[in-house]
Amino acid sequence: MSILEGLRLAVSGLVANRLRSALTMLGILIGVSAVILLVGVGNGSSIAVQQQIQSLGSNLLTVFPSNARAVGGVAQGFGTGSSLTLDDVTAITNKQAAPDVVTAIPSANGRAQLIYQNQNWSSSLTGTTQNFPSVRNYQLASGQFFTAADVDGSSRVAVIGQTTVTNLFGANDPIGQTMKVNGQSFRVIGVFAQKGSSGGFNNQDDIVVVPITSAWNYLLGGRGRNVQQIYVEATSASATTAANTEVTQILLDRHHISDPAQADFQILSQQDVLNSASQTTGVLTLMLGAIAGISLVVGGIGIMNIMLVTVTERTREIGIRKAIGARRQDILLQFLIESMFLSGVGGALGILIAFGLAPVLPLLVSALPSPIISMPSVFMAFGISVGIGLFFGLYPANRAARLRPIEALRYE
Repeated sequence: MSILEGLRLAVSGLVANRLRSALTMLGILIGVSAVILLVGVGNGSSIAVQQQIQSLGSNLLTVFPSNARAVGGVAQGFGTGSSLTLDDVTAITNKQAAPDVVTAIPSANGRAQLIYQNQNWSSSLTGTTQNFPSVRNYQLASGQFFTAADVDGSSRVAVIGQTTVTNLFGANDPIGQTMKVNGQSFRVIGVFAQKGSSGGFNNQDDIVVVPITSAWNYLLGGRGRNVQQIYVEATSASATTAANTEVTQILLDRHHISDPAQADFQILSQQDVLNSASQTTGVLTLMLGAIAGISLVVGGIGIMNIMLVTVTERTREIGIRKAIGARRQDILLQFLIESMFLSGVGGALGILIAFGLAPVLPLLVSALPSPIISMPSVFMAFGISVGIGLFFGLYPANRAARLRPIEALRYE
């Protein structure tokens, strides 16, 4: 028997039991679409996280305090007892000592309780210097950023993000307005262009940026003049390693540390964050695909169950076909084609469903990123579905092929 003849017989047998065949294919359809969509969600999350990290700033190095060395005789944790100062920032920007560094900015962070008229909002507070927009890759939508003179004079001025504008000012133009920041009056002089946010990262549009001296003097009382982080912009992506070495040496010299293992600071490059995030999202994508793959196995078990029922129902037919000359391999091929046809059609429909649901899924679940469907995942899901049809159809087909003609003809 040819494959085409086996396919014709398979189709006629399945059409005779339309509802049962449709329900069997439904299990494979759901499994294939789930695998494609969940892997797509994992891919979308990976791309979104990478874009979010890259939006933090170009060629960025982040220097933060470390607890590797005792400060004042007591080992300090991250964010406490900071050993970083404004003088460190100035030293890092020295072109002779660090030719691969464009500039560096300090960052003193906290929370800001904002009040404007009868509205209030809690936002992220950052105290920094005038080079913040270029280093952290922020653009201004309106107004202006504060200047070096504002930093030197501890001016009570602030630049805010779009989320802060929406929740505090609504439809009003915030430029020139005075708001309360932790009980202190600050004038809004600029608004950042929207940057967006992604799962696991803070909303970069929910921010208030003020001169670092103003943050120290008015907003971060009791914390001294600590610098929580120093952001360093390298001249290029390829120069980040060299810039890292230069910054490390400058800080070791300034902090009088001879052994780098005892450094009271750590430097994290943007590429390190990207690599770590890529590994995490890769594992997440693999887990999502594996979980969805379980439904494919369940669909395969459904195919085996239906094929066993089919063999039982068609025992007399098998006996007649064998009696008139059908070989064992003909019977085996016929039932294998039926099971693979079920899984193949179910897989093809699952692919169509996945492509149809991909643009709708973020609308149904707002927290999900837009799925990015990759063709390898499509081919993989379809191949697995056909393979499952072959695997789970092998036993029923072999059972049908082993039936002895005389016993099959006697079957009632």
